[in-house]
Amino acid sequence: MKKNVLLTGGTGFVGKHLTKVLIDGGFSVSILSRSKQENTASIFYYTWDVQKQTIEKEAVLNADYIIHLAGANIAEKPWTAKRKEEIINSRQQSAQLLYSVLKKNDKKLDAFISASAIGIYGAVNGEEVCTEESALGDDFLGLTCQKWEAAADQFEKLGIRTVKVRTGLVLGENDGFLNKLTPIFKWRLGSALGSGKQYMPWIHVEDLCGIYLEAINNINMSGPYNAAINDNTTNASFSKALAKVYGYKIWLPNVPGFLIKLAMGEMAKIVLTGRRVSSAKVKQVGFNFKHTNLEETLKICISE
Repeated sequence: MKKNVLLTGGTGFVGKHLTKVLIDGGFSVSILSRSKQENTASIFYYTWDVQKQTIEKEAVLNADYIIHLAGANIAEKPWTAKRKEEIINSRQQSAQLLYSVLKKNDKKLDAFISASAIGIYGAVNGEEVCTEESALGDDFLGLTCQKWEAAADQFEKLGIRTVKVRTGLVLGENDGFLNKLTPIFKWRLGSALGSGKQYMPWIHVEDLCGIYLEAINNINMSGPYNAAINDNTTNASFSKALAKVYGYKIWLPNVPGFLIKLAMGEMAKIVLTGRRVSSAKVKQVGFNFKHTNLEETLKICISE
């Protein structure tokens, strides 16, 4: 009998790719959604409402693994006090709802695997290479990720192997980031942002899905893992690579940081700051990245 993987956030960009990878890998897939959807031959849908803390508990009780991707998009809306609360609550309360069903029904999982982000290390612009043991940030992104991971850590109390995937910038066909950039660069209007020196650790969606699959299959994986290529890509080098894919060299000056701050407010930290990260830990458990060259990866993403 196939093992069942329950996905939250399964209808998003990463979730859609991961669903296919799991099905191809011989798993059955269930997806929690806010609205009822029609089941297919390979996917079974359940409903939940995180704000009301309601859920079709069969989704959890039938699961062997849970991969928790759900959470409000950090870059979708301005960071008002209300939006910040939504971003944090969407991560904490969704995990809490899953945890409560497991605890109440004395249900054991083979593993609970939660998304996280390299933003946990904070808005750093230095040369330090962040490992999973590095100090954590005290800004909004850092604290959000810490609360996100703390919600995942609860599952360890139930004797469940817990893995936290600290993700960098995810690249792939129709991903949100490239979708916004490609029209600008296609018309040769692209340029670096701010100083351009801020680091941009990235990962192709195929490799990210591969790490989630590794987290399922490898019982030695537990705790946090950085999921990003360690090639020291900066915003400037990323912009140059994307321009090169479109056959030209950047001719416009960098977009001044103060203009980005005026347009985005506090959220400008997403694009004006960065951090170097190490991917050594995930490699040590046997995972090998398939996409390690930025320019080649961008070509694949744009041509797909």
